[in-house]
Amino acid sequence: MPLIEVVVVLIVVGVLLWLINTYIPMAGAVKSLLNAVVVIALIVWLLQAFGIWNSILHVRVGS
Repeated sequence: MPLIEVVVVLIVVGVLLWLINTYIPMAGAVKSLLNAVVVIALIVWLLQAFGIWNSILHVRVGS
């Protein structure tokens, strides 16, 4: 995936999250949960986009 697409997706998601946080009234706990879910989803998506996700899934701990 080209780096430009990754940057554009991050900008679009960031702006959408900012708009939701700014203009939609919601409880602080709900807002924090929404932000956490979006950040975790973006991290997983980035790991998949750069091909690191499969490596993480196959890591073995111990012997």
